[in-house]
Amino acid sequence: MTTPIRGHDSDDSRAHKIHWKHWHKVAALLMGFDVISICVAWFSALFLRFDMHWSHIPALYLDLYRVSILPYAALCVLVFWKLKLYNSIWRFVSFTELLYMLLATGITFVIQLAETALILRVIMPLSYYVWGIFFQFALTFGIRFSYRFLQMERSRLQKNKAAPRHRIMLVGAGSAGQMILREINHWPETMKKDAENEGKTNNQEEPDAFPGYVACIIDDDSNKWGRFVDGVPVVGGREAIAEAVEKYRITKIYVAIPSASMTNRKEVINLCMETGCEVKQLPGMSQLIAGSVTVSALRDISMEDLLGREPIHVDLEEVFRYLQGKTILVTGGGGSIGSELCRQIAGHKPKRLIIFDVYENNAYSVQMELRDKYPNLDLVVLIGSVRDSQKLFQLFEQYRPEVVYHAAAHKHVPLMEDSPCEAIKNNTIGTYKTAYAAMAYGCQRFVLISTDKAVNPTNVMGASKRLCEMIIQCFDAKVKNGTAHELPELSHPKEAGDQDPDWAKNSEKRKRAIRQSKTEFVAVRFGNVLGSNGSVIPLFQKQIQNGGPVTVTHPDIIRYFMTIPEAVSLVLLAGVYAEGGEIFVLDLGSPVKIDTLARNLIRLSGYQPDVDIKIEYTGLRAGEKLYEEMLIKEEGLRKTRNDLIFIGEPIAFDEAGLLDQLQTLMDEAYRNADGETIRALLKKAVPTYHPKGTDSAPLSGENAEKP
Repeated sequence: MTTPIRGHDSDDSRAHKIHWKHWHKVAALLMGFDVISICVAWFSALFLRFDMHWSHIPALYLDLYRVSILPYAALCVLVFWKLKLYNSIWRFVSFTELLYMLLATGITFVIQLAETALILRVIMPLSYYVWGIFFQFALTFGIRFSYRFLQMERSRLQKNKAAPRHRIMLVGAGSAGQMILREINHWPETMKKDAENEGKTNNQEEPDAFPGYVACIIDDDSNKWGRFVDGVPVVGGREAIAEAVEKYRITKIYVAIPSASMTNRKEVINLCMETGCEVKQLPGMSQLIAGSVTVSALRDISMEDLLGREPIHVDLEEVFRYLQGKTILVTGGGGSIGSELCRQIAGHKPKRLIIFDVYENNAYSVQMELRDKYPNLDLVVLIGSVRDSQKLFQLFEQYRPEVVYHAAAHKHVPLMEDSPCEAIKNNTIGTYKTAYAAMAYGCQRFVLISTDKAVNPTNVMGASKRLCEMIIQCFDAKVKNGTAHELPELSHPKEAGDQDPDWAKNSEKRKRAIRQSKTEFVAVRFGNVLGSNGSVIPLFQKQIQNGGPVTVTHPDIIRYFMTIPEAVSLVLLAGVYAEGGEIFVLDLGSPVKIDTLARNLIRLSGYQPDVDIKIEYTGLRAGEKLYEEMLIKEEGLRKTRNDLIFIGEPIAFDEAGLLDQLQTLMDEAYRNADGETIRALLKKAVPTYHPKGTDSAPLSGENAEKP
């Protein structure tokens, strides 16, 4: 028989002992104080009833008090315990605890009446009951509230002793603002609680983590002005921000207005950033709904916050149901928009995803990312150019993509002004060749990524993209009326003669296939994309890192902006909404001044514009205009199921003339003709194209019409 080890028995017995936590001790002390408070309260009521003369109190009432008070006090403690009044954290006593105390007081008052009248059959004087229950409530709740008051005073002394570096302005006196204020007011206790949860010592990290204290509050509700929230004054609305920053020597501003519209929030954030203070904000309503409004939930202001409109939210379930199980091709898949398209598509079970890009570094980077994240994805990455008809035909014949997102394009306006032939070869002819291959090999939908610069273009890049839109509309119209086989392949002589001896035979085969084509062609038009390779933001950030200056072409230049996820959502949605021939347009709200964008970016980086970082105006670049538009005046708007996405009605044009002009443009581009020749041909092909510097350029310079 095994002899039990006594040491183990003693360890087990110790393990089963009750371990008193700190709050258990506090609860026991509160119970004792409640008993004493109740005894004192009801004796004081009796004493007060008889003019505070001991000899005037009848013996019957004294005997009744002695007999009833301890059982009554025990019942009160039981009621308090049942209502969990001993479980509350009284340093954070609030309106909820007050309600529970009132409920407990009402219940115990009924118990007092029942005990004296029904059990002891003695009716005490009415004032005894009134004063007794009042004193009981005052003493029992008072000790709890005084605990919070002492903790607040202790916090204040600790904060003063710590000499905080920051004086905070809180924007928003609503629920979110009050939660932030309460956390800051109880910061030492909050830090101590977090430290205990993480196993840290009480003094660990607390001094550095302390954010400061709230010196004033801003709120647009005039009913709150001149009043106080937890001792902090509400000094005015948003127009008082600058004055209050100076008066209260503010160094940090916390914006806690999650329910405000993006437009209002942008205005408030701009006013805050102009003060030079560090600005943080709550991202949105989700924190308030989840009850997670804390100082740690505050984040730095981002460029997206300064767009001044609500984010575009698209129900992508419909999109991904459509894409699931399909072979999808993304041209330019290594670029900013193309790579995000690939990420979104890869996560929703396509049959196969094909990335086609001429730049191998970008394509390789996206390939590694997707293979690591989606190991079961059938991913094909091909290097090639959309200028190469042979490569495109081989790709489409081998993989038969059902949906094509055509994102491959040259996008830099000044570079394309200097190299107009490349814009025609890559953007216009590249789109034509890709669309033709899609049509010849049974593609279901072809989605062109276009740009707002295609509207009334003043530069070669915009004109080349407008030609792309016209090509898409032409293709779609010919598919619908059954004449798509009449479209020429537009392959330049080197492709047709040198690379494929059977070119003519294969070409005829493709034309026969095109007779049966049902491909739907659509275009998606949007503005500048924040964070994309062609965006002005990376340039500004690099200039700021180098100490400036930040170069802005013109103080009045404005642009529409959107985020990469918004752009990709619109592109994906176009593939579902498409009926053929549409140009999808996103309502981007108000345009943003590039000068304001540059100044805000400097402030976001912790510098003062024109003080720490200079801003220089360099003048409009070749082909650049002050204002971009999303819609040509002649295009009508048609709503979609999404209130912020519209369809521009196609503008009629001479399709036969367009095809002839495209052939001439291609021939001249591959001949590397001079820029003036290309621009002259573009003006004939695109009626809305007015090169900057000509007499007919309506949207550049001081006479520009604002959208």
